[in-house]
Amino acid sequence: MRKRGHFIVRGRVQGVCYRMYARDEARRLGVTGWVRNRPDGTVELVAEADEETLQRFLAWCRQGPPYAAVSEVVESYGPARGEYQTFEIAF
Repeated sequence: MRKRGHFIVRGRVQGVCYRMYARDEARRLGVTGWVRNRPDGTVELVAEADEETLQRFLAWCRQGPPYAAVSEVVESYGPARGEYQTFEIAF
């Protein structure tokens, strides 16, 4: 069963290509949704996948790309809505 995760990533996560790497990893795993920078310096993601894949993607989000320094990921979950066909960078 697919789930929807909403993640807020804190730390040094802007200016280090976090969104691009997150998009690439999500697509590699088959996760759908989006990622965007927020004005407060965090990165926000909405991701839909089966439970196991979503947890694998979350593990990547906690690590992030080279040069990122993730200090915290705030997580919330709900049922998947099926509104995304791929994973995109939102602006």
